[in-house]
Amino acid sequence: MGAADQGTGAAHPFDNDRWQVKEYAVRKEGSAPQTQRTTRNLGASVGGTSRLRKRVILALLAGAVAAGAGYAAWLAGTAPSRPGIVQPGDGVHGPMGMVHIPGGEFLMGSDSKLAQANERPAHKVRVPGFWMDQHHVTNAEFRKFVEATGYVTTAEKKPDWETLKVQLPPGTPRPSDSDLVPGGMVFVGTARPVPLQDYSQWWRYVPGADWRHPGGPGTSIDGKDDHPVVQVSYEDAQAYARWVGKRLPTEAEWEFAARGGLEQATYAWGEKFAPDGKQMANVWQGQTTQPFPVVSPKAGGALGTSAVGTFPPNGYGLSDMTGNAWQWVADWYRADQFRQEADSGRPVDNPAGPAASWDPDDAGVPVNAPKRVTRGGSFLCNEDYCLSYRPSARRGTDPYNSMSHLGFRLVLDDSRWAQTRH
Repeated sequence: MGAADQGTGAAHPFDNDRWQVKEYAVRKEGSAPQTQRTTRNLGASVGGTSRLRKRVILALLAGAVAAGAGYAAWLAGTAPSRPGIVQPGDGVHGPMGMVHIPGGEFLMGSDSKLAQANERPAHKVRVPGFWMDQHHVTNAEFRKFVEATGYVTTAEKKPDWETLKVQLPPGTPRPSDSDLVPGGMVFVGTARPVPLQDYSQWWRYVPGADWRHPGGPGTSIDGKDDHPVVQVSYEDAQAYARWVGKRLPTEAEWEFAARGGLEQATYAWGEKFAPDGKQMANVWQGQTTQPFPVVSPKAGGALGTSAVGTFPPNGYGLSDMTGNAWQWVADWYRADQFRQEADSGRPVDNPAGPAASWDPDDAGVPVNAPKRVTRGGSFLCNEDYCLSYRPSARRGTDPYNSMSHLGFRLVLDDSRWAQTRH
């Protein structure tokens, strides 16, 4: 599936400061690397290309780390704006492992002083009821899919230049086929505090990184069956969804569910980051004394995912809607999508997103480079680097990108559930 084919969708890129494991990265203000899977040692021997190498690297780092969002809506001391009755599925009255989201009208986006331009303005949106996975798709669940189908993920395949070059500055030279090796973007952190403008200092394209080895060869998911599966692209998420008979949520469905009944709260659980000193989400903030992106070898290195459900669920009974791992959603990403929806002057009914991508904020990257929306943030979010652990925070990600902090969860239409019962 070509990345240029914006009608079908897929998943993609990230960084490094050398053409070594050749990552291309697209840089984005206020967010982290979003890297591309290209690699290997093109070698420092290409003397006159150091400036190009730097530009290409910063070019694909486009929005991966920047993240971390809100969580458990009901424990914060802010009363839900609508009564919340958690309705989990039991296989009879609803699909097992899913929670019913009642649907309704809400203010999508934010006009908060913390909101980025792509979150503005807050505008009225209506969504019908649907079922949503109570938590991220886990390693154990994804393993069943792979074992049943023999599916091979994006990170396990040789990168395709046609899907890679559309994310890069015009004129970027094509690497040789031998330099395109399977792998994924991995957060490696730094040994000491560094300026936060150069993502290539803490992200690396690691050959051999994939869902079974999120940090690259030598790492594994042993003992982490109940952690979110990561290093999965949009294409991988879509393949799993087709197999299990569900779909990715729209951006509107995702935000409605993430808010858990709280109208325009700063975080998914209320107004205070840590109410009564309680950590509400798996984000960098509050869980390490080290400033981002410093990791401590004595403490086991970089932070990572936690078991789903470690933190309190939100008002709809959903775990980890923010933090832990970013989540793919169905929509193409437009930086001005909320402005376009608000300009209609009336509530938008069940929006499915734009017809194509548009993002003028990534320097050196074509404005219409294919990107899908990702939501929710991850274990890397902190207030010094980003404030994306909020339910309105959003970013665009190359659909062929796989990363060590990016996963997904799925939804099911009420009508589809009704059909399965008969």
